[in-house]
Amino acid sequence: MSRILVTGSAGFIGYHVAQRLLDQGHLVAGIDNMTPYYDVELKHRRHARLARSNGFRAHIVDLAARDETRAVIEAEQPEIIVHLAAQAGVRYAIEHPEAYIQTNVVGTFHLLELARAFPVQHFLLASTSSVYGANTVMPFTELDRTETPLTIYAATKKSTELMAHSYAHLWAIPTTVFRFFTVYGPWGRPDMALFKFVDAMLDGRPIEVYNHGRMARDFTYIDDLVEGIIRLIGCPPRQGEPVGDFDSLSPVAPHRVVNIGNAQPVELLAFIEAIEHCLGRTAERIYLDMQPGDVPRTYADTRLLAALTGFSPATPVADGVAAFVAWFRDYFNR
Repeated sequence: MSRILVTGSAGFIGYHVAQRLLDQGHLVAGIDNMTPYYDVELKHRRHARLARSNGFRAHIVDLAARDETRAVIEAEQPEIIVHLAAQAGVRYAIEHPEAYIQTNVVGTFHLLELARAFPVQHFLLASTSSVYGANTVMPFTELDRTETPLTIYAATKKSTELMAHSYAHLWAIPTTVFRFFTVYGPWGRPDMALFKFVDAMLDGRPIEVYNHGRMARDFTYIDDLVEGIIRLIGCPPRQGEPVGDFDSLSPVAPHRVVNIGNAQPVELLAFIEAIEHCLGRTAERIYLDMQPGDVPRTYADTRLLAALTGFSPATPVADGVAAFVAWFRDYFNR
């Protein structure tokens, strides 16, 4: 049993990670600022489910508030930090870039300072496939250059990767960064494509299909993502101990970057067809041009995840979509 701090615990991914840790018998302290980026009621419902366990303690705190965050760390004394809190959304970043600087950069800086002041066994940080930016060589590997971010969201997440590396080097903090690839599943965010598509189709409204459907994503089911994270918690990087020539382990710090993706890109139109099959209805589609900051394709190389944990995500899209639709119908009584 470990004391684990999960930031963003009322968020989509943070909720699922916290729940799995509680199921394993760990003591989990959750931090979330309940930002109204989307329906806060959904966040409160997630926290309420976590609160069913005596091992969970919630703290409604903004990581950008240094003193309040420090008070949580002092009280909880976590052995492990899983930092999932972030201002998400590629498109929202175009309109509200300051939110990304405050939450993603300043908030992560405060947490790294506290990991230095109150040393932890392992610091795990969520990043994103968006850091691969304008890269066109597929699949994306952890050793690829990531100097071409296309949005402020991607730029802030890359910044946190670099900040974490410097702290790992200077203060010997074992640090794992994971890059997520289009995560979906029950309790997902309302701003994500699957949520919006299902909501619109059940209402008989048209769906917006960008780049005229000529897109593909490495859709990663939430349970697979959580499995990868949980296994990586037990694999703190040790400088000088790479697992192969594809390892991103830093030569000067106990710091590693790991992709977590399904390694099987799915065409957007095939994804929509899976939803149609599940709902038993055909979507009315409005085809639009590519949105600023978007990319036509993502594809994860997951050899490093498999080498470190013995696990590779593999949930078929049809199964993942069916699980989401079942949750959506139940949650919204539709």
